[in-house]
Amino acid sequence: MFAQEVKEHLVHRLIPFWEGMRDERFGGYYGWKGFDLETDKEAVKGCILNSRILWFFSNCYLLLGEAKLLEHAGHAYRFLKEHCVDRANGGIYWSVSCDGKPADTTKHTYNQAFAIYALSSYYDASKDEEALALALALRQIIEDKCKDEYGYLEAFNIRFEPEENDKLSENGVIAEKTMNTLLHVFEAYTELYRVTGMKTVGDDLRFMLGLIADKVYNPKLGRQEVFFDRTWHSLIDLYSYGHDIETAWLVDRGLEVLGDPAYTERLGPITKTITKNIYDRAYQNHSLVNETENGRTDTTRVWWVQAEAVVGFLNGWQKNPGHTEYLDAAKDIWNYIGAYLVDSREGSEWYWAVDKDGIPLEKPIVEPWKCPYHNGRMCIEVIRRTRQNA
Repeated sequence: MFAQEVKEHLVHRLIPFWEGMRDERFGGYYGWKGFDLETDKEAVKGCILNSRILWFFSNCYLLLGEAKLLEHAGHAYRFLKEHCVDRANGGIYWSVSCDGKPADTTKHTYNQAFAIYALSSYYDASKDEEALALALALRQIIEDKCKDEYGYLEAFNIRFEPEENDKLSENGVIAEKTMNTLLHVFEAYTELYRVTGMKTVGDDLRFMLGLIADKVYNPKLGRQEVFFDRTWHSLIDLYSYGHDIETAWLVDRGLEVLGDPAYTERLGPITKTITKNIYDRAYQNHSLVNETENGRTDTTRVWWVQAEAVVGFLNGWQKNPGHTEYLDAAKDIWNYIGAYLVDSREGSEWYWAVDKDGIPLEKPIVEPWKCPYHNGRMCIEVIRRTRQNA
């Protein structure tokens, strides 16, 4: 019942919504739909948004096998390679105009990573060697230009000269390194390794797993730290519940793909602890609260946090079948999503967030960060995982 409901939501709600955001005139997908459900066809197109849409349709095709889904992915791919790639300096822009001209030319490691993630999946779906070559070229840019001896750096100008990381810093700090960027480079390289098996990419994964275990994870508090200076000193007391539960299953996925027993033994206990602590500390009133900073908890229920919690708890149960409370939590949060976060209005999908009483916040339905990546991936993961258990 759970998996069937999720599949129906994917097929009848999310896929049609994002098909409707397709820009036939300039390519790619429209970059903005307001809370009022008006689409701004002249809004900038975030390159992260386009990469995530490429990832979404590629994986929907891999799951469902419908030719139209691969064609939608191809539409996103063509826009990415023709407009989001800086042919002169290399790398992916932060955003482009509605007609595909460079808008924000910041080069962010996070953005390069999402393009790799999407291109790797698209290669798996399409077998287009050009897409794989672009993914590998972006990985080389990250390794050559976005990394120091301590790990992955964050923000750069158009020529890959370092600049202030205002895009992925918040809560009053400017971070030289973030858990968030590291996690998504790891996620991207996991997918790249899955489709190529390249030894160098496997070595990159081991390097990042070491950083997660030794620098990002705080064993005393049983959580990850979030914002860091260049040498991985934490800058703020912040517990990001969504990122922790997302990390738990993404690291487990990376360990499965890598297949290195030593790293599985090293990181497995960490992902188990993270999952348990999120269940004990953040799972409240059928959903996950957002974060706690300096002891103050933000009780907003954010769309992507709930989506990642469903996958994270389902993964926690699959890794530890005796913990049926995790499976129950995944189903419970899915029911919460249907009751409060899915926007029942025609021509919409999910609200950005609701308050603790379930009242929607008036934030856009689509914008550079609001995309089918988290909720679409939740559906895909639930369907794939329940098939495996059948």
